[in-house]
Amino acid sequence: MNQPIANLEAKSHYSILDGLRGVASIIVIFFHVFETHALGDRFKQIINHGYLAVDFFFLLSGFVVAYAYDDRWGKITQWGFYKRRLIRLQPMVIIGSIIGALMVYFQYSSRAFPPLESASIASILVLMIIGATLIPVPISMDIRGWQEMHPLNGPAWSLFFEYIANILYAIGIRKFSKTLLSIFVALAGFNMIAYLLLGRQGDLIGGWSLNKEQLFIGFTRLIFPFFAGVLLSRVGKIIKIKNAFWWSSMILVIALSIPRIGDAHHVWMNGIYDALCVIVIFPLIVSIGAGGSLESEKTKRISKFLGDISYPLYITHYPIMYAYTAWVMNNKLVNDSYAIIVGVGVVALSIILAYACLKLYDEPVRKWLQKKYIR
Repeated sequence: MNQPIANLEAKSHYSILDGLRGVASIIVIFFHVFETHALGDRFKQIINHGYLAVDFFFLLSGFVVAYAYDDRWGKITQWGFYKRRLIRLQPMVIIGSIIGALMVYFQYSSRAFPPLESASIASILVLMIIGATLIPVPISMDIRGWQEMHPLNGPAWSLFFEYIANILYAIGIRKFSKTLLSIFVALAGFNMIAYLLLGRQGDLIGGWSLNKEQLFIGFTRLIFPFFAGVLLSRVGKIIKIKNAFWWSSMILVIALSIPRIGDAHHVWMNGIYDALCVIVIFPLIVSIGAGGSLESEKTKRISKFLGDISYPLYITHYPIMYAYTAWVMNNKLVNDSYAIIVGVGVVALSIILAYACLKLYDEPVRKWLQKKYIR
């Protein structure tokens, strides 16, 4: 832990995988827009399986982390690994928490978030500071009524779990042989399948509250896909096809958009679909993306743009979504087509905000941090 951090040669990265992360991030925003109009009814949700984008992100992160660091241990210390991951992820966590606090004024709604109307400025500032550290807060500190561990910026819960996965990888799982890692991933997969087929939900929705049930869902969602991604990277099974970016993007969009399968009396049917996505379809998409190349300049530009905004978009869009939800509920526009048009504008505004955060904040801050702390 006290060794100097060695200079590491830059590795080529999988550009298509960056672009796919952006595709999934945009699907997430559309999912959240329509979630407002479904009033939390998972059976009526349009773009129904958008929640699985989180599980796709975990798989993708495990793949990329293993590719980037598996052969660098010895040249890099654990602390060096943690610093690189913090520099990559934490600046946007901080700005996401700040945006969440600044947007609270536009989110007041006795219909959508009754407790928020009585929240004090002091409590909001405390949550902003804690949120910037990514430390989860207990349900007792909730100010919105959704029991989120990060009430100002809900999606930060998945970053909290991603940090846990990075720590687990660094402190021991990186040392697993392929055989041992395969057994570990298989056991995690069986746990996930059992939850999906035997549980009450029949889906992988959840993980954002600091209680026993939600933490179980969060770890179930995290452990299999992240370490399946690590295993996939080590196995090295990639698929080479033409137009890989477009094919993999199309498969991803279809997988995340397909309607709910089964009804409330047959939730296991949707559980089978979720398991199929996480165990088969998402690894297939990553294998195609990792094995492909960007043939045209136009495709390169599109993929690069999507990759660049993917993380800023995911971690900054939800404060806007809270405001949209409050507006819809305050004006009783749940079934109004005009509100859907505004929702499309919310997607566009979220992309603009993400790009501004990327260029004006994230890239300069990360460049400064890398120059100061990475030798």
